[in-house]
Amino acid sequence: MTTFDDREKAFEHKFEHDLELQFKARARKNKLLGLWAAGLMGKTGAEAESYARDIVMADFEKPGDHDVVHTLMHDLAAAGKPTEEHTIRRQGDRLLVEAKKQLMTEVK
Repeated sequence: MTTFDDREKAFEHKFEHDLELQFKARARKNKLLGLWAAGLMGKTGAEAESYARDIVMADFEKPGDHDVVHTLMHDLAAAGKPTEEHTIRRQGDRLLVEAKKQLMTEVK
């Protein structure tokens, strides 16, 4: 094997690793967002955890955050806690930073 082949494999592994971390961070962010929304709706404990899992699964319906945001908007409105889209997206941005921090401490 040549040095070029070694470099190519290293880049491929790094790319795969980065994609995996992005996926995990996004899933963690959605879980945290689900827990945040569950708290607003008065859910606690196992009920909140179950709701957060449902939000994580909602992300697999369509590419992007649209499905998660609209699921949260619908659920919050149904619970009498209407929340605007930009508020949910802003909270998601904050929680993505937190999710990445959590993952980085777990990796070390």
